[in-house]
Amino acid sequence: MTAKTLGVLIAAAAVLAAGLPVEAQGPIRIGASMSLTGTYAKLGNYQHEGYKLCAKQANEKGGVLGRKIEFVIYDDQSAPPTAVRLYEKLITEDKVDAVIGPYSSPVTEASANVTEKYKKVMVTPLAATTSIFKRPPDKRRYYIFMVISPSEVYLEGLVDMAAKRGLKTIAIINEDTLFAKAAASGAAELAKKRGMQVVFQEGYPKGNQDFSAILTKIRAANPEVLAASTYFDDAVAITRQMKELNVNPKMYGLTVGGDLPEFYNLLKQNAEYITGATQWEAALPYPGNQEFNEAYKKEFGREPVYHSAAGYAGCVIYLEAVKRAGTLDSDKVREVLLKLEMKTVFGDFKVDQDGFQTAHKMVTTQWQDGKKVIVGSWRRAWLPRGGAPSPADRTRRSPNGERSRGRNVASPAGATPCATRSVAAGPLMNSPG
Repeated sequence: MTAKTLGVLIAAAAVLAAGLPVEAQGPIRIGASMSLTGTYAKLGNYQHEGYKLCAKQANEKGGVLGRKIEFVIYDDQSAPPTAVRLYEKLITEDKVDAVIGPYSSPVTEASANVTEKYKKVMVTPLAATTSIFKRPPDKRRYYIFMVISPSEVYLEGLVDMAAKRGLKTIAIINEDTLFAKAAASGAAELAKKRGMQVVFQEGYPKGNQDFSAILTKIRAANPEVLAASTYFDDAVAITRQMKELNVNPKMYGLTVGGDLPEFYNLLKQNAEYITGATQWEAALPYPGNQEFNEAYKKEFGREPVYHSAAGYAGCVIYLEAVKRAGTLDSDKVREVLLKLEMKTVFGDFKVDQDGFQTAHKMVTTQWQDGKKVIVGSWRRAWLPRGGAPSPADRTRRSPNGERSRGRNVASPAGATPCATRSVAAGPLMNSPG
């Protein structure tokens, strides 16, 4: 066969494919590795459910570009090297039409090297570490897009409330992985800028479940505030062992895990007055949020958490970009995403030229009488400017000066009540004794 003949056949095949009904072209296959088992399984499964609900609802409306949506998901077991192999497989063997992000910053950081190599757009619903997106010019990434607020501000609400109440000393601990280290470093800088003294700071290995040594050191340092940069399993273990070792700071806050209903279900009274950082809550007045909440509960039989909503929104954002581009071509979808300003059930989406999120806001929650209450919100996104983020006063009491108790009352758009007990009233968390 001559080159000319081959060219004619390829052209004819392309014309034929273009003329096929959209059903005959098959579904749009979107690939991802997910942490369905391993250290991050609790949170990865929530994200996966968000993806599934997004695909279901998109298909009920006829799909995108006239084609149904189909996810191709593999379990990366919460291991970055496994995720790297799986994204290679998805792109080179399964030949998926598109990819979307895995769970966590460590897994995303590793996987992004693969998607960049093949020039595949990857919207990353749950990668928060700034360094994934903000890189030196010679190592810049072009096809990755952030959905959530950066890790460096996860503990800002805790630090802000502590400083406003005159607390002066803080201890900071973190899992020794990408996101957790960045969140801990951000908390330390925020605390110093608010005039607080960091009396103890230390990391621990991923998967660690024995915190007796590190908690003994914290007890000796006697901080007024403990900030823990965690995921779910370590958040639960640390809190349990604090009771056993009588570690009782006036304020105690977590990055990930403390906001989940499972956290309170496991710890009950010992979860009282613990603060958590969250990217989303069902009570927030985002467009379609209530409908999403109800649809999720109907589909999966449990309440969504921010990881569910982030997965859902990340999928919605990618599909919207494909619709506007009118194609799956990565470069054209990338150009749409760089200019896209969109309100979702998860909040605002807007990125800069590095794909770094500039619009999304976070809130701080606290367990009070068995209910999760919003006690602080961010009025603006934090933007990296060559240094650590600057703290800002973003919490308020209600207009009559009273503290709200036991109900979800705050939204980033309005005044945010402060629902913690005053220092004079006693410990800001339930005594573990």
